[in-house]
Amino acid sequence: MRKLSYFVAASIDGFIGAPSGDADFFLPFVTGDFLDYLRDEAAEVLPTAARRAFGVDERATVEYDAVIQGRASYQIALDAGITSPYAHLREYVASRGITESPDPNVEIVSGDLVAAVRELKRQEGLGIYLCGGADLAGQLKDEVDELVIKTYPVVLGSGMPMFGADFGVDAFTLASVRSFGNGVLVRTYRRER
Repeated sequence: MRKLSYFVAASIDGFIGAPSGDADFFLPFVTGDFLDYLRDEAAEVLPTAARRAFGVDERATVEYDAVIQGRASYQIALDAGITSPYAHLREYVASRGITESPDPNVEIVSGDLVAAVRELKRQEGLGIYLCGGADLAGQLKDEVDELVIKTYPVVLGSGMPMFGADFGVDAFTLASVRSFGNGVLVRTYRRER
């Protein structure tokens, strides 16, 4: 069965963005050995434009072959005139507002999101990258098999949480921790099923 991995940037206090969803304040930390990590080891979760800029767009995917993102996350790409922000992956966008896909590589999921993700997980293939945002992650919290949290050395105090969900305790096991010269940590947790 394929795994659903929530690969997400967060502050020390667990917020993935400002209340508005903006997360540009993380960008100054994309430097040095952390930038090398993103380019060399995590390029599959980078948008296609970043992969092109890093010269890794032709690199084969080995970890993920699909991405699911929420309507608000996808809108950022649409506003920039990009209809397929993760062209190297099969793209799914959870939306009730978009009735027709603007790109042949993007499938709109407008019905039962959990059922759709469970069906994706049953299909043959590599992992599924959960891009976000908080509402989508909250809806899929029980389906997340792995958390990869890029923790940036900032405290926000409030903002968009990692999961927009009701209170509930879900245990994960720490699989690895990597630290980088700029203070960023990448922690990987796996759910024991």
